[in-house]
Amino acid sequence: VQLEESGGGLVQAGGSLRLSCAASGDTSSLYGIAWYRQAPGKEREFVGAISWQATNTYFADSVKGRFTLFKRSTENTVYLQMDSLKPEDTAIYYCNGGPNNMYWGQGTQVTVSS
Repeated sequence: VQLEESGGGLVQAGGSLRLSCAASGDTSSLYGIAWYRQAPGKEREFVGAISWQATNTYFADSVKGRFTLFKRSTENTVYLQMDSLKPEDTAIYYCNGGPNNMYWGQGTQVTVSS
């Protein structure tokens, strides 16, 4: 399984970005996709997760109410919609999935200016 993120960029505080995580290969081993982020000098932290059937979503308290996860049934892509962005959301965002969370994407940079 390969995971590839895209959609990062520079945005002003209060703005929005939509990140994508495209899965390829044998996606039958994916029960869901999680998003993590890592800011400079900080540990990687959980952002949110969605089941592969998109029936369940979970979010960290820090992004709850501002971030949304969705997946179209015809696609192997998970979308992280990020609204009301804050400078503290600046980080590299990674998607993750598979048994024992073994698959990681390369990350996409999100920078929120104040």
